[in-house]
Amino acid sequence: MSAVEAPELRGSAAASAHRVRAVARRHWLVLRRSPHRIFDVLVWPVVDTLLYGSIGLFAAKATGAAGGGTQTGSGTELGTGTAFAVFLLSGTVLWHLVHQTQISLATGFLEETWSRNVIGLLTTPLRGWEYLAGVGLFALVRTALSTLAVATLAFGAYAFDVTSLGLGLIPVAALLLLCGWAVALAVVGLVLRYGSGAEALVWGGLSVVMPLSGVFYPVSTLPGALQPVAQALPTTHVFAAGRALAGGGPTPWRELAVATLGTVTLLLLALFFLGRMVASFRRRGLVTRYS
Repeated sequence: MSAVEAPELRGSAAASAHRVRAVARRHWLVLRRSPHRIFDVLVWPVVDTLLYGSIGLFAAKATGAAGGGTQTGSGTELGTGTAFAVFLLSGTVLWHLVHQTQISLATGFLEETWSRNVIGLLTTPLRGWEYLAGVGLFALVRTALSTLAVATLAFGAYAFDVTSLGLGLIPVAALLLLCGWAVALAVVGLVLRYGSGAEALVWGGLSVVMPLSGVFYPVSTLPGALQPVAQALPTTHVFAAGRALAGGGPTPWRELAVATLGTVTLLLLALFFLGRMVASFRRRGLVTRYS
């Protein structure tokens, strides 16, 4: 009788890829089997688009008779209300890129705390970077669904085509995704260190950054004391680049360069902070909070 052959073991890279996919699939199944979780993915983005799109449309109609114009970077004159509507809609689409990325990554970790699964993760061969990669992959899918809903409604209801921003939209979107991940990593570190009391930062932390980033307006309109703070944020320069593209101007490479430097710095600081918080989490035995 021939011996049964043992299945071939995966190599190191294949095993890591398998674990990353498993983490992403775990969170996808949670989302798919819990319809109420679709609220954050689709309902809020759609509500924001209706709100800011309708405000912009109202402004366009209210100022149409006045004949006011706004000069764009390409020399094309837009009506004041039309320009306002374009900036509102483009800002809404771009904001949901960073917002949904941050929410998806942070709540992905919170799912482990809510289900008391943190200690289970620590006892598996799963490495920290593999877990982050898996949750990040799921966050990309969730962000894509949300952004697609926003962009579709903006085009169907307000005739705003986000692809009109051109190829410059690619680096802008990439930088916003990285900014969202950086903020999420910092928030996860705070939750690990301070427990469930810090969970409010998952939904509120990035909202503090929103008015300082000039999502819908230049930071020159902020109070003077806040302008230096706003200029130090990489998101400020990303949204400034997005507004320039929405106004029909050329790709603002200087703003993108400053935003890239700031985003990389922010991401490295967030990773360092998370590493310190994980080390403190293990050393202090804080895993008992979630077991």
